[in-house]
Amino acid sequence: MTSPISLSRRSLLAAGAALPLGATLAPTLANAGGHAAPPNAAKHSFALGDFQVSTVLAGTRTMEDDPQGIFGMNVSPEEFAAVSEENFIPADKVQFFFTPTVVNTGAEVVLFDTGLSAEMTLPALAAAGIAAEDVDVVVITHMHGDHIGGLTDADGNPTYPNARYVTGQVEFDAWAGMDNEGFDAKMRPFAEQTTFIGDGGSVVSGITGMAAFGHSPGHMVYMLESNGEQMVVMGDLANHHVWSLAYPDWEVRFDMDKEAAAATRRRVLGMVAAERLPVIGYHMPFPAIGYVDTRGDGFHYVPATYQLML
Repeated sequence: MTSPISLSRRSLLAAGAALPLGATLAPTLANAGGHAAPPNAAKHSFALGDFQVSTVLAGTRTMEDDPQGIFGMNVSPEEFAAVSEENFIPADKVQFFFTPTVVNTGAEVVLFDTGLSAEMTLPALAAAGIAAEDVDVVVITHMHGDHIGGLTDADGNPTYPNARYVTGQVEFDAWAGMDNEGFDAKMRPFAEQTTFIGDGGSVVSGITGMAAFGHSPGHMVYMLESNGEQMVVMGDLANHHVWSLAYPDWEVRFDMDKEAAAATRRRVLGMVAAERLPVIGYHMPFPAIGYVDTRGDGFHYVPATYQLML
């Protein structure tokens, strides 16, 4: 792991240039005790400068079996229960959300992550007035199944026929070196249509990738900037608004390098808190938009209300 560094809006270096990889895919939220159910069509749209941003709910599921087997694995059951009670959430069940983000820059339509499946994500996009053919760029924050599952339909056909793809070079190379059926079926076929970026790499004008490794070997977050306004699409930097974001050192089963993931959470969340930037989190409670404040030795998630309407 590298030594601590100073962070800026455009430079979030990895917790390590290379992370140890297991031989098999780490479990994803998609298979944590069952499958997510298709939601009623739900979307939330707002302006960020000259960008039109929409979050779309592409799946949600209640899990009623041992959330601490996923979150807070390194704390006592008593602490887990107390923190849950303080935050008005049950300690014995959890609601998962799967929320891709769409950004219309005025020149291109950019989709961040594709959900568990095309069959679940396309209706959510339709609710935002977006057809599969409208998507120009698909950005993959990382290669876990609930983010790449919608790249193709049930027959293996590309879901977004007019799109090109962007993802982190470190992330792609790591998965390409594994024996993983999901990656081989969903992401590898698009290699020749994919632009690979590193920290500070540009997706399109106004969208910049930032390395945020740990949850996966080359996980990326993305800064949106338009007409003086900014927002961070943080992917799976934190998988729960309390049990991960608020307590960044709590171990999460899905983090492939738990130490690096915790260090990255502290650095990225510290930056967005200091600069008071809004964030979109793939697994935050829908509409998945909020702010981050410091609280004690950790952080506090503040759901957005009307700030982005003004």
